[in-house]
Amino acid sequence: MQNLNLGIGHDPGMGANYDGVTDAFRIIWQMIKNPLIVYILNAAIILCAAMSVMLFAERVYMAIVILCVKALGKKRYTKYKLDALKEDLESNNKYPMVLVQIPMYNEKEVYKLSIGAACGLSWHPDRIIVQVLDDSTNAVLREMVALECQRWIAKGVNVKYENRHNRNGYKAGALREGLEKEYVKDCEFVVIFDADFQPEADYLWRTIPYLLENPELALVQARWKFVNADECLMTRLQEMSLDYHFSVEQEVGSSTCSFFGFNGTAGVWRLKAVNDAGGWKDRTTVEDMDLAVRASLKGWKFVFVGDLSVKNELPSTFEAYRFQQHRWSCGPANLFKKMSREIILSEARNSTKIYTINFNCISIKVSIWKKFHVIYCFFFVRKIVAHWVTFFFYCVIIPLSVMVPEVHLPKPIAIYIPATITILNAICTPRSLHLVIFWILFENVMSLHRTKAAIIGLLEANRVNEWVVTEKLGNTMKQNNGKPRRKRCGLCGLESRHFSYTNRIGERIHLLELLMGVFLFYTAIYDFINGHDHFYLYLFFQAGAFFAMGFGYVGTFVPN
Repeated sequence: MQNLNLGIGHDPGMGANYDGVTDAFRIIWQMIKNPLIVYILNAAIILCAAMSVMLFAERVYMAIVILCVKALGKKRYTKYKLDALKEDLESNNKYPMVLVQIPMYNEKEVYKLSIGAACGLSWHPDRIIVQVLDDSTNAVLREMVALECQRWIAKGVNVKYENRHNRNGYKAGALREGLEKEYVKDCEFVVIFDADFQPEADYLWRTIPYLLENPELALVQARWKFVNADECLMTRLQEMSLDYHFSVEQEVGSSTCSFFGFNGTAGVWRLKAVNDAGGWKDRTTVEDMDLAVRASLKGWKFVFVGDLSVKNELPSTFEAYRFQQHRWSCGPANLFKKMSREIILSEARNSTKIYTINFNCISIKVSIWKKFHVIYCFFFVRKIVAHWVTFFFYCVIIPLSVMVPEVHLPKPIAIYIPATITILNAICTPRSLHLVIFWILFENVMSLHRTKAAIIGLLEANRVNEWVVTEKLGNTMKQNNGKPRRKRCGLCGLESRHFSYTNRIGERIHLLELLMGVFLFYTAIYDFINGHDHFYLYLFFQAGAFFAMGFGYVGTFVPN
């Protein structure tokens, strides 16, 4: 930089001054690098290595469990004789009363699909109530939803349309107020479907018998089937992440009788368990997880039925996915802080460190080990450590370390452990294994928002209880404004749909991603010129992923 030419009309005096400033910066950098920068980076690498080992151990444990389950060919729900339970139920004609709740908010594109699917459930017509909880702020849309309910009432379906003129408590508030209705008192079970879910007609026959057979069971959770996974590259990558959640995380939790979270939809709850856990609370944006934790700590058990899928639509825009990261990540971090504090206080007040609950002459004990598992494995490792390691280590620490040769990056921590974790995650979606590189890169981009949301949740900032609803498009996008143009991606070979909307350039620009892209691109160039470990290959690709997200070139774009 001492020989840097400033251009035409260069003043020697100005050049000398510039060289002096450069030398001063270089001297300051050399003064602080070894005692401060190197020390901080080494400490950060040790911390990230410890968190990587924690995450690695958790992933390997779940892989061992799921392999054992697959090898034995028996999952927890297969021990129930479902056919015998169905026959017994039909012969005795003692159908339990079931409430089906459909919370919705301005769901113009999908309300007919969701109401129709719920009303089409196969069950005794006198023993089912479909409750539509409409918080829509659009008066015209409220009228349309009410008319749709009337249409099904005319067909003989017991539909209750409930509309609030406020959004107090958001979804949790709507579900709580729905359970307070007089006609709900006779119900034994409650089924919850979000507005973009369409269950098969036999859904109740494949879930309710489990609850009838086992009085200790509080929740039967089904998995999701994504109807638009091939919409674009973004939905395909989301499918890979969520497949691991269902195929491994929830299957392992169910198989080992340990805690796994309620997904907020496509699940059947025993109303007695909901009331015993304290009902729905709106203290966090993940009210579904909150209820599941409280019910689990009360001694209730859950089962995940992996062979039962409910149709659902993945958000196909970058903005929708980022909003979901706020709700999925910010909420768990906030809840982790609240639940940890509550469990610690309860242990201090409870000398036996055991909760004993009696119902139906059954005594259930919740040990301190189960509480530790909920706090450490479910919340701390999966919801905080996983996000922080992904972002800080792979997007901050590694790029910075290539600029400081004195810092040594252990290859097992930087390469081998993340490669193993990646393989364990991606193998759940074998049809998308050829996209694993894209999945790694864009998961790292998403970790930026997950980490940001987790910090907001831990600090209990203002946005921690902000409810964000992603717009469901249904299949209306394919019907409006003619047929969309299809274009095949030259990188991954997937077909993406591009809709000819006029939109402001500002809606597509995401500054935070662009800044990260610039930072990674600079470190990649530096490592290419001066480095020896070839990290620049990864850094160039990762910078490209941040740029692609920053300019909004991944996913189907829908203007606000």
